[in-house]
Amino acid sequence: MEQHLHLILTIILLAPLFGAAVAGLLGRQVGRIGAQSVTIGSVAVSTILSVYVFYLYILQGADPYNAALYTWMVSDGIRFEIGFLIDKLSATMMLVVTFVSLMVHIYTIGYMDHDEDYAHDNPYYQRFFSYLSLFTFSMLSLVMANNFLQLFFGWEAVGLVSYLLIGFYMKRESAIVANLKAFLVNRVGDFGFILGIAMVFVYFNTMDYQEFFDKLAEHEHTMVQFIPGVEWSVITVMVILLFIGAMGKSAQMPLHVWLPESMEGPTPISALIHAATMVTAGIFMVARLSPAYEMSEAALQFILIVGALTAFMMGLLGIIQNDIKRVVAYSTLSQLGYMTAALGASAYAASMFHVLTHAFFKALLFLAAGSVIIAMHHIQDIRQMGGLRKHMPVTYVALLIGSLALIGFPGFAGFFSKDSILLAVGESNIAGSGFAYALLLMGVFVTAFYSFRMFFLVFHGQESEYVRTHKIHESPKVVTIPLILLAIPSVLLGLFMVESILNGSYFSDSIFVLAQNDVLSRVHDQYFDSVVGFILHGFMSVPVWLALAGVALAWFFYLKRPDIPAKIAASLPRAKGVLENAYGFDRFNDLVFTQGSKKLGHFCWKSIDTKIIDSGMVNGTVKQIANLASMSRESQTGYMYHYAFVMIFGLLGLLIWALW
Repeated sequence: MEQHLHLILTIILLAPLFGAAVAGLLGRQVGRIGAQSVTIGSVAVSTILSVYVFYLYILQGADPYNAALYTWMVSDGIRFEIGFLIDKLSATMMLVVTFVSLMVHIYTIGYMDHDEDYAHDNPYYQRFFSYLSLFTFSMLSLVMANNFLQLFFGWEAVGLVSYLLIGFYMKRESAIVANLKAFLVNRVGDFGFILGIAMVFVYFNTMDYQEFFDKLAEHEHTMVQFIPGVEWSVITVMVILLFIGAMGKSAQMPLHVWLPESMEGPTPISALIHAATMVTAGIFMVARLSPAYEMSEAALQFILIVGALTAFMMGLLGIIQNDIKRVVAYSTLSQLGYMTAALGASAYAASMFHVLTHAFFKALLFLAAGSVIIAMHHIQDIRQMGGLRKHMPVTYVALLIGSLALIGFPGFAGFFSKDSILLAVGESNIAGSGFAYALLLMGVFVTAFYSFRMFFLVFHGQESEYVRTHKIHESPKVVTIPLILLAIPSVLLGLFMVESILNGSYFSDSIFVLAQNDVLSRVHDQYFDSVVGFILHGFMSVPVWLALAGVALAWFFYLKRPDIPAKIAASLPRAKGVLENAYGFDRFNDLVFTQGSKKLGHFCWKSIDTKIIDSGMVNGTVKQIANLASMSRESQTGYMYHYAFVMIFGLLGLLIWALW
């Protein structure tokens, strides 16, 4: 059985890599049809086999599988391997990653066919499908890993391919700036991440997850000094450094600035990055390392506050966005904040639950937004839309389902996962949980407001001049079928998972929580008696009424009294300026890091390079040698009595020195 499973896991991992290699290296030979067929086929194979693995672990309850695939190196007794750790956590993530990726691959055929600049240029088309499959391989490497080495490989590979995909429209300067920004910001987080892995290597003398978990108790009281007289827990420093890596990948403040810019890539990439792959890598990593995070309350407090601030403050920025993709992008930032806050409250299962539901409804929202963009001939400004409901009925229903799931309307998948997070944070005893809970509650209202602001402006209200003068129609089936397939789990997924998530059985073999931190069990005991009862409780709870209030206010402002938002903006110029400048994070980075580094470089060039190295060390040395040579030349007179005089006095000097 183990050998059989080992082969299946190897195929799941390598099939997308095979598709990427064929489409990327043999793109001209296989052509457009061949490239899309081999990549979709390879990801479909991974998806089907992931369904089988999901069946084994979730439905059949198979024991965790931990085995090495390949040993790269053994150094001083430490093994550096490529291997698999398959349990309920990784089996679930494998299915989500491959299924969403498959939907994106299929959707891409219809989307890229309408891309005037790149669709009919064969090398770009084949390259795009190659990057998609390579992205899938990278994410699978990360979630299937059983050691820190493979985790780091998948982590960096996802970052590299995201750089290539965000900048895919290489003829646009904005896309090149965006992918460079994403790459550099992620490198900041990854610097902390690699330092955290280095601490694992130095203090635990292993790269293997299980060996690391087994040795945690030995280092519970191990301290380290960075400043004389100030001691820090090794585990606290290590897990915070690892979380800094997660802050970059999962776009937590202040390392969030790259994510809105990633909208410069094609819409399928936005769906893939924001739904089930790159941005959830940090959430998955913290959940995977839950035994370590449970040993540091300081780290949990830090994670909780960072997540809550991100959820609320990034949601506010969604209110002022007019680009349909940017609205959805800021909703991703906000929802990632909810997931992170749940991690800080030790509700790891609820966080992963929201990762799963979010993967489907966020992919649905992005692909539905892409369908609108196709119909609008790549116009993305929601102010130029309106009245699209009658022209695009399938996309209308899809975006409505995605929006209801996003705001946590009772019965939809997002309701179960978001309500679990809110209840868990409310039950938490960790310092700062009350402040975090208040921010998350306000975030519920904000999320509903900006989500339905977009929905009403796009599909309801008066048609814009562009809609009236152009033929707008529903997208082709290759676009709408993935929407329908993603809409189903966006509605139903939470119904089947909520009880097992709250009672702790779903991730029982993957996630460890200390008894005193087990907030989800308290939520289960106090609020859950049945799925129907949980839904009914939702209708009586504050979050749902806040969400409904946000929807009602968006309806009133943008359908009944569209003059009010403009008046509010005019009366609050400072608040509007703060939001339009995204709290000044980009301005700060530009002043301190971009312009600051330029000024530092100019100073180093003028002061060090020019004055010290060039003028002092290089040219100065030449001048001193020339001066010495000139002085020496003066002593060569050519007169014999001068040389005799020097020899006599030299001999006399030697005699005096010897006698002395």
